[in-house]
This record gives sequence, structure tokens and C-alpha cells, in this order.
Amino acid sequence: MPIHDWTRVDAGLFHAFHQSWISTLCRGLNRGVLPSGYFAIPEQSIRGPIPDVLALENAVGMDLPERGGEGLAVAVVPPRVRHIETAEGIIYAQKADRVSVRHTHGDVVAVIEIISPGNKAARSQIRSFLEKAADLVSQGVHFMAIDLFPPGRRDPQGIHGALWDELTGGEFVLPPDRPLTVASYDAGPPLTAYVEPVAVGQTLPEMPLFLGPGYYVPAPLESSYDLAWDEYFPRPMKRLLEDPK
Repeated sequence: MPIHDWTRVDAGLFHAFHQSWISTLCRGLNRGVLPSGYFAIPEQSIRGPIPDVLALENAVGMDLPERGGEGLAVAVVPPRVRHIETAEGIIYAQKADRVSVRHTHGDVVAVIEIISPGNKAARSQIRSFLEKAADLVSQGVHFMAIDLFPPGRRDPQGIHGALWDELTGGEFVLPPDRPLTVASYDAGPPLTAYVEPVAVGQTLPEMPLFLGPGYYVPAPLESSYDLAWDEYFPRPMKRLLEDPK
């Protein structure tokens, strides 16, 4: 299914779809994608400016069902994306007040964030998002950002451009014909970003979700997006996005 133009509806309608997509993405990961010992949940517990993330956790002392999925090594099966950027030699300063995000039933190893308009609505909001995302990566938590909204004045090169600058001080130029971004970050070492610019009307790419340095599973973005759209999004709302302008 092609990516819809979500700028045609208000933030509340995207939020409704966003919540359904998180649930279907969790189910897709848990049903045969993740290796045994890993599971995905809609995250409610990580405090800070990323309130609705999807967390992947490594179970500790839990009796989990066997999974059919197997992870892939970057060295053996490189992810198929247009842009790969590596930050060699980046050293993160350890802050005395930094706290690892943990749960009694497992360690968070990866986070997926579906960007909402609110993440970029004001300078303070995008600053908080970038700081939280960078802090997770600096703690070794792998990260994926899915941004189906075009760049604005606070992220002129898209959300990856803003986050890559936050993480490394490096620059990224977003292709003008593909203004939306899906980016996956292997926290490393070394820190590596796998970036796929996309556009309205294209399908979502297959992206790597990292479980460890150089080790990933393919995230079922397109199939979960399709399922959320087909089964959970109200028909009257679909017409707003499907009807010609």
C-alpha cells in the first residue's frame, strides 16, 4: 500500500492511525520476526519526550514462546538502503545522572518511534525529542525513526538530518523528491545510520531493526501499516486521504 499524505488530515486523525500502527507493528514483530527471548510491546514507561514508542526488550528469566525469526548480520546480509552513515570514533560522555531505561522483566535494547506532528510542532518539542533520542543511542539502545511528514523549518533536512547533527555534528541532505524519512540506528560501536528517504505514494521500505551491534531483524513496516489501515482505520477517515484533492 502506498504511503498516504498525512498532511491532509489533522494531528488527531493521524494519532488514531498511529496508535493502531504501533499495535500491529508489535504483533508483526512478535509473530515470527524476533528471535526467541525477544519481544515487542507498546511502550508506556520510558519517561521523557518520546511518550509513545515501541520498545524491544530482551527477556530476563521469562518463559517466552519460541519465535520463528532469526536475526541477520550486517556483514553477511547488508540492509538495502540508499544511505549508510558511520560515525567512527564518536565517544559519548558519561553523565553522572544518566539512568538506563530498564524494566523488571527485561532490558530495552531497541526503540521505534513513529514521528507525530507534535514532535516537530515547536522548538522545545523537537529539541526534547532529539535530546531523548540521542540519549537512548548514547546508552547503547538501538533506535528507529519513521517520519511520514515533510521537513519543516525546525528539521529542514528531515528528522534524520536533525538527529544526525545532534548525534555527530554531521550533515545530511534529503533528496527533494523523497521528503519523508525512515532511519534505523545501530548504536554500535561504531554508531551507524541506515537511511531510506521515501515519498507519498511509495511503499514503506524494509528496514533493519537492530538488536545488537551489526545484528538485526527486518522490521515489518509495510505489512503492519497495511493492516492498521485496512482493519483499524475508520472508513470515513480513509476517504479524506483517498479522495482526490
